[in-house]
Amino acid sequence: MATNVIDFEVVPGDARLVEGEEREVVLLPKPSKDPEDPLNWSRPRKWLATACVIVVTIGIGIPSAAIYSVLPNIAEERNLSLADLNQGTGYLFLFYGLGCLVFQPLALQYGKRPVYLFSMLATSLICVWPPYTRSNGEWIASKILQGLFGSCVESLPEISMSDLFFEHERSLGLSLYALTLMGVSYSAPLVAGFISAGQGWQWVMWWCSILAAVCFVILFFAMEETSYTRRVQDEASLDPEIDGEEVHESNVENGEVENDKAEKAKDDLVKIRSDYSAHSLSEGSISWPQTSYMQKISLTRGFKSKFMLHYYMFMPFRMAQFPVILWAGFLYGSSLVWFNVLNATEAMVLAGKPYNFSSSMCGLAYVSPLVCTFIVFPIAGFCSDKLKVYFARKRNGFSIPEDRLWLLFVYAILGCAASLLWGIGAYYQIHWFPLVLALGILGGCGVFGPVSSAAYVVDTYRELDAEAMVVVILIRNLMSFACSYGITHWVENLGYKRCFIGVAFCCLATNSSFLVMIFTGPWWRKKQRHAYWSLVQRCRSLGMH
Repeated sequence: MATNVIDFEVVPGDARLVEGEEREVVLLPKPSKDPEDPLNWSRPRKWLATACVIVVTIGIGIPSAAIYSVLPNIAEERNLSLADLNQGTGYLFLFYGLGCLVFQPLALQYGKRPVYLFSMLATSLICVWPPYTRSNGEWIASKILQGLFGSCVESLPEISMSDLFFEHERSLGLSLYALTLMGVSYSAPLVAGFISAGQGWQWVMWWCSILAAVCFVILFFAMEETSYTRRVQDEASLDPEIDGEEVHESNVENGEVENDKAEKAKDDLVKIRSDYSAHSLSEGSISWPQTSYMQKISLTRGFKSKFMLHYYMFMPFRMAQFPVILWAGFLYGSSLVWFNVLNATEAMVLAGKPYNFSSSMCGLAYVSPLVCTFIVFPIAGFCSDKLKVYFARKRNGFSIPEDRLWLLFVYAILGCAASLLWGIGAYYQIHWFPLVLALGILGGCGVFGPVSSAAYVVDTYRELDAEAMVVVILIRNLMSFACSYGITHWVENLGYKRCFIGVAFCCLATNSSFLVMIFTGPWWRKKQRHAYWSLVQRCRSLGMH
C-alpha cells in the first residue's frame, strides 16, 4: 500500500534512532532507492561534495575576515576612523543575513550549485573595489554588496551537509563547515598582516579576489548539485503493482481522505515513472541509469519544474513562529558576537601601548584561535553525534534533538573565563601571552555555536530545514551587525575592564540558556506540532518539497 500520510500527532524531532537487540543506529532520514539520492552516494563522492562546500566557505569567508588585522592601516591611509571601518564590517554581516532572504529561496528554486557559483564569482569581482574607496560611504557600499552576494555561505552549507549526511553523523559534517568558517576567520587576518606589511593593505583584497576566482574554477568543475526531492520516493513506492492502490492524505481538520490530494499523489507517481522512463524493470526492481559527468555538473540539475520562488521567499517568515528556531538563531548570533567583540578590539589592544604589535604581529596572534578551533572541532562534531546515540540507547532507542545541547556547558564556562582574561588583562596591561590565549579560547569555542544551533534546527524541523535556517542566520547576523556597529563606542565609554566583565557574564548567561531549552524545548515542539505539520502539508501540496 502506498501512502502519502502526515501524522499530525508526531512531535517534530522525536525519533527512534536505535533499534533491535544489537542497538543498531537507524538511518534518518530514510534514504530512497535512487543511487543519485545524496544519502546513497559513495563515501568518496560524499566527501568530494563536502570538500566543495569547504571550498565555498574558504572562497567567501577569507575576503570577509582578511581586513581585521589591517584596519589601523586602512584608517590611517584613508583618513577614516576605526569606528567607521567597524561599522562597515557591521553592514557586511547585516547583509550576510538579509541576503539569505533572497539567495536561499533562489537555491531552493534553481538549485544550490548555481547559487554557489554566482556568489563566488560576484565575491571575486567585488573584492577589487575596496582598495579604491576614498570615503566612508564607498567603504560601506562595498561591504553591503560583498555581504549581499556572499550571503549563501551563511545558510546553504548547513543544508548541503544535511543533504549528504544522516542524523547520527550530521554534526560531523556541520563541524567541518564550522571548523572551516572559524578557521578562515582566524587565518585570513594572520596572512593579511604579512601581505599588508610586504605589499600594502590593498593587495590583501586583491589576493582575496584572486582566491575567490580560483575557488570558482574548482567549484565549476567539481561541485555537484545536492538538492534532491525524496518525498515521493519515500511515500509512493515505485513498485509497478501500485497502480490499483489508493493513496491517502491525512487531514488535520477532520481526518477525512482528501481526494484531490490523492489524485495529486498519483500524478506525482506518474511523473516519477515518466522521469525514469529509461529505467528498466528487472526481477521486480528498478535498474537506474548511470549519470554522466556532464549531467552531474549541469547548472540546471536542481531546477524545479514549477515556479515557486515567491512561496520560498515567504515561508521563512512562517517558520519564525517556532521558539526552537528563534533560540537557535540567538545562540548562533551570541556565539559570534563575543568573538566579534575580540576581533574589533584585537588591533586596538595589541597594536597599542605597551604591546605595540605591528600589523603582521597582530595577524600572527590569530594563530591562537586557529589552533584552538582544531582542538574544539572534534568535541563539537564527533562528540555531539556520539552523545546523541548514547542518550538514544539509554532511552531504549528514543532520541530527542535537545540531547546535543549539553555540550554548550563547555562553551558557557570557557567563554566567560576567556572574556574576563582578555578584558581585565588588557586593562591591567599584563603580558601579551595570556591575552593571546584568551583570544584563542573564545575563538575556538565559537565552533559550538554553528554546530549546535544548526544541528538542533535540522534535527527538529528536517522537512523545512532550509527555510528554518534563513531565520537562524537572519537573527545571527542582526546580532553581529548590532555588535559591530557599537563595539568601538562600547569599549571607549566603559573601558576594557568594565566592558569585558559585562561581555563575560553575558556570554555565560546566553550559553547557559541551553538549560532552558533542555526543559522547555520538548514542550514547545509538542505544543506546536500541528502548526508545523500544517506548514509541511501546505508546502507538499504546492510541490515545494
